Order: sequence, then C-alpha cells, then structure tokens
Amino acid sequence: MKNPIYLDYAAATPMDNNVLSAMMPFFSANFYNPSANYDPAIDVKNKLNDSRGKISFWLGAKPTEIIFTAGGTEANNLAISGVMQANPDKNLIVSAIEHDSVLLPAKQYLHKIAPVDSRGMINLPSLLKLIDKDTVLISVMHANNEVGTIQPIKEIAQKIKAIRSQRLLANNHTPLYLHTDASQSVNYLDIHHSQLGVDLISLNGGKIYGPKQTGILFVSSRVKLSPLMLGGGQENNLRSGTENVAGFIGLACALDKTQLIRKEETDRLSKLQSHFFKNIAAKLPDVIINGSLNKRLPNNIHLSFPGVDNEMLIALLNNALIYVAAGSACSASNNMPSHVLKAMGITDDQARSSLRISMGRETTLEDIDQTISIIVDLVKEQMNNA
Repeated sequence: MKNPIYLDYAAATPMDNNVLSAMMPFFSANFYNPSANYDPAIDVKNKLNDSRGKISFWLGAKPTEIIFTAGGTEANNLAISGVMQANPDKNLIVSAIEHDSVLLPAKQYLHKIAPVDSRGMINLPSLLKLIDKDTVLISVMHANNEVGTIQPIKEIAQKIKAIRSQRLLANNHTPLYLHTDASQSVNYLDIHHSQLGVDLISLNGGKIYGPKQTGILFVSSRVKLSPLMLGGGQENNLRSGTENVAGFIGLACALDKTQLIRKEETDRLSKLQSHFFKNIAAKLPDVIINGSLNKRLPNNIHLSFPGVDNEMLIALLNNALIYVAAGSACSASNNMPSHVLKAMGITDDQARSSLRISMGRETTLEDIDQTISIIVDLVKEQMNNA
C-alpha cells in the first residue's frame, strides 16, 4: 500500500515533534494554575510569560500586547466584536474574501464589504471610498485561505495613516484601526506589526505545526478593546479563563520554528508550486489557475477544471490516498459555492469544478508529480464520460 499524500495544509498541519516535547511537562508534572501564588504555580506563570515574550519578539510587540486565545476564530471574533463593542455607534469595513470568523461577527454591527478583483486582490480605491467619518475598523486578511492571494496590507496601512491625520485636522477623534488575519501567511511572510502597519493581528497555532485550539491576537496598546468573556481577568482582562499553558507554550515553540525556516520553506515550496502549475497546464490546457500568480502564498495551488465535478474528483483522489480540498475546511460541509470565488467573479459552475491544493513541510517533488499524474487521468476520465 502506498503512503498517503496530504495536500490540505491550509486546513490543518501536523504538530511538530519539538512542539509536542515542549508541551508534555505541562500536561501533568507542571499542571499548576498560573494564577496561584505558590512557587510551582509561579514557575508555570513565568514559563507562560516566557512564551508570550517569544511570540511578541516575532511580532515586534510588547508582551502585554499579546492576548492568548483558543485559535484564530476566537482571535478574529475578539478583534471585530471587541473593537465594535467599545465603539458601538461606529462602523467597520471588511473585505469580501475574509474567513467566516471575520465576516459573521461583522454582520452584527454596522458594516460595509470591500470588493476584490478577479485575482482576489482588494480593490484599494473602492475600499477607501467606503471609509467615512465614523469608520473605526478595517479588516483585511494578510493572505487568503482559499486562493492564496497576498493583500497589500502595507499600502492599506499607509492610506489609513493619512486618513487619521486628516481626521485630527477636522477635529474628528474617532480612531481608525487596521486588523489583519495572518493565520495563513505566518508560515511564509513577515508578520512584524510595524512593518505591516497594523493595529491587530490574528494567528492560529493549528496552521503553523502547533496545537489546535491555540491562537493569539496582537492588540496594539493604543487600541481600545472590550472583552468578550468575563471572569478572572486573565490576559489583561481581555480573555478571562485559566490559561491553556501547554497549548500556549507549544504555540510559541511552533512560531519560533516557523519564523526560523520561513525563507527556506518559501523558496522550496515556490519551486514546487511553479512545477505544478507548469506541468498541469501542459497536460490539461483548459485548466484555470485561480488567484494571483505573483502575489500568492508559495504553498497554495487553486485550480478549476471546466466541466468537472469537484466533489467527485475529491472523492476519487481520496480513494487514491491523495487528500485535497474544495475550499475552506470550516465551510466544506455546506455544499455552497465559495464566497471567496464568488467575490472574485467566478461563476458557480467554475467554483464547483475547483480544487485547493495546499502544500507543507512534508510535501516532496515526488508527491507533486504523483498528484499531477493522477489528477490528469481522473479529469480526462470525467471529461470522456461527460
């Protein structure tokens, strides 16, 4: 029996062995509640703060600006609802291709949707036109989880900075914050907050070879945020509840490795990505590559095969022990065309013929060649039977 080929790293990553080793002592031997006042608990608290410091280093932040959460979804909810509850008479803008953990919280408040172009790139002039005197928050993901398009966050931040200055001149003291969901980009892109120019950043441990149900929200000290959960006042009163010490220590370890090998992995996966695009197009001339070709995460391959049923294709690939996706794993069960592809102007028929292939640390050239070969055979078979 051949080994399975896993190509859904955008949905979940296997935990790194070093991460698991770092976590193990905190499941049993060092089980203490970090809020307690005796020596073993204080030691656990110090270890937790060490992890917070490691994370803050990579984001160029203060440790007090790092809020631990139970994953990217909670981080996004805290960013959106936290800002809006602190500014209840204001509005926010989100891009049309955000993850549902941004889009659905946004719907609870006065909000506007910023469009994207056919590549999935934010339409910056349209975004700027949506900003009014009461806009308090803009949320644009760093890179899309389905088509991999990398957004011009720095450019957006520069425009926002200019608008802030204009507001002050007009005696308008409404803040204007920029949030980015960097859950998919952190493996490959710089997430230093001052380089990006953002006020809030969401990260997800399950996407970076760390433990699932761990994440962080970077919150600049200038941001006024209301908590979503009340209780013991942990995480600067923004996220009450006894800390998941083992998980957060694992998250810090995972982020460390991710950043240390980021450039090497980006180069390796970019070559595999180019190889895939070149060879699939040579064998299936009608294939459509969705998303930007040059502003794209190096691990992302998103294709449409006109006339092919993607559900059947995914099932056949599954039988061949090749594991891919149609889109976001969080919405895979609703059987609806992706809101990301629809926002890009892609038809429902084309969306229903699309595959997302996302590579990772264990992906090899042999994996890619086998996958191309089997996809080509399956697509041709479907087309012949149509």
